[in-house]
Amino acid sequence: MRIVFWMSASLLAWSYVAFPLVVLVRGRLRPRPYRTADVTPSVSIIIAAHDEAAVIAAKLNNLLAVDYPAERLEIVVASDASTDGTDGIVSGFANRGVRLLTLPRGGKAAALEAAVAVATGSVLVFTDANSMFDRAAVRALVRPFADRAVGGVAGNQVYLSDDDSSSSTGERGHWGLDRVLKRAESAAGNVIAATGAIYAIRRELFRPIPSGVNDDFYESLSVIAAGARLVFAEDAVAYEPTSSSRSAEYRRKVRVLMRGLRCAVSVPALFDPRRVGFYALQLGSHKVLMRTMAVPLVAMAASAPMLWRRGPIYRLATAGQAVAYALAAMGLVGGRHRLFRARPFALAAHFCLVQAASLEASIRVLRGDRVDRWTPERAAAEPPAPDAAVDAEPVSTNAAAVDRDAAVAEIAAVAART
Repeated sequence: MRIVFWMSASLLAWSYVAFPLVVLVRGRLRPRPYRTADVTPSVSIIIAAHDEAAVIAAKLNNLLAVDYPAERLEIVVASDASTDGTDGIVSGFANRGVRLLTLPRGGKAAALEAAVAVATGSVLVFTDANSMFDRAAVRALVRPFADRAVGGVAGNQVYLSDDDSSSSTGERGHWGLDRVLKRAESAAGNVIAATGAIYAIRRELFRPIPSGVNDDFYESLSVIAAGARLVFAEDAVAYEPTSSSRSAEYRRKVRVLMRGLRCAVSVPALFDPRRVGFYALQLGSHKVLMRTMAVPLVAMAASAPMLWRRGPIYRLATAGQAVAYALAAMGLVGGRHRLFRARPFALAAHFCLVQAASLEASIRVLRGDRVDRWTPERAAAEPPAPDAAVDAEPVSTNAAAVDRDAAVAEIAAVAART
C-alpha cells in the first residue's frame, strides 16, 4: 500500500505541481522570441457545420465584420449533411462571398478536408460554428506568421456565460490556468496544442485527418512534426458559451478525451525528445499523463485510509481527500445554489467531473471504442422559412464592430432564439 500511495502521489505531484512550475520557469528563463508584424496574407476561414442553424447566421455575420481586408479573406462552410436548415442559411450569405460546400455525412475530419481542398488562402483559420471572434482576432492570429519559423498559431478561447453555476465557474477557472501555461509554453518554444475555437496554420502544413481523433490537436501535432513552431496569440480572442448543462459537458469531455488520447498515440515520434526536445515532455505530461490522472487518484483514495495508522502524512492525505471530495459533491449536487457557486466548490466539482470523464474515456479507448462523427449538443432551431432564411443584409464595419460586449450579445441572442 505504501508503494501504491507514493507512486500515485509522485504522479499527481508531477502533473499538477512540478510540471506547471517547470513550464512557467522555462518560459521566464529560456525565452525564444519570434517576429511579429502587421502582415495580411490571404486567409481562408473554415467552418465544419452539422445542424448549426441555431448559430450559423450569427457566426457568419461575426466573421464578415472582422477587421481584415475583405479582398484577402474568404469564408468556407462545409456542411456535413445538415438537415435543420443550415444550408439554406449559409446560402443566404453567398452574395457576401461565403462559400458553401454541401457534403454527405462523413464526419468533421472529412468536412474540413473538403473545405481545405477548395480554399485558396495561404493561411487556414479554423473555428467552430458557435465561437464568436473579437473584431481584431484575425489580424492578431496572422501577425506571428511574419516569422517563417512559425507554422501555426493558437488563438485564445474565452468562455462567457450569464450562468454562474459551479459548472460554468469551474470551466472558466480551468481555461484560465490553461491560458497561463500556453503563454509560458509559447514564450519558450511551442504550445502543446491549439483549440478548435480559433487557430491558424500555414496551408502547406495541413495534413489529412485520421478518423477518431481531434482535428485541432492533430493539426497542431502536424505543425510540430514539420519542424515549425506553434505559438500562442493571446489577443486573438474567440468567445464561446459554456455548456448548457453538466451532463452535456460531461459527454463532450468524454468524446474530446477519447479522441485526444487516440490522437496522441497516433504520432509516436513526437514522444522522442531527441527529435522534438522539450515538446516530448509537454506532450507526455499534459496530453497523456494528465488525462489519465483518474487512475492514481483512485489509487491514492484507496491506499491512504488503509495507511492511517502508519503516520501523520497518510492521515493528512486521507483527510485532505475527504474534504476535497466533499466540496466536489456539494458543488455537483447544489451547483446552482448561490453558496455552492463559490470557487472552492466549483473548482472541486469541475475537477471531479473531468476525472470521471477521463476515466470513462480511458476505459473506452482501451476496449477499442471510437468516436468518428460528431453532433453538436446545442438546442435545435426551427428550420427557417424558404423565403426568409436569413438576415444577410450587408452591415457597416463600424456598426458591426465585434468586441467582447458584442460577442456576449451575439451569444445571448442565439440562446434566446433556441
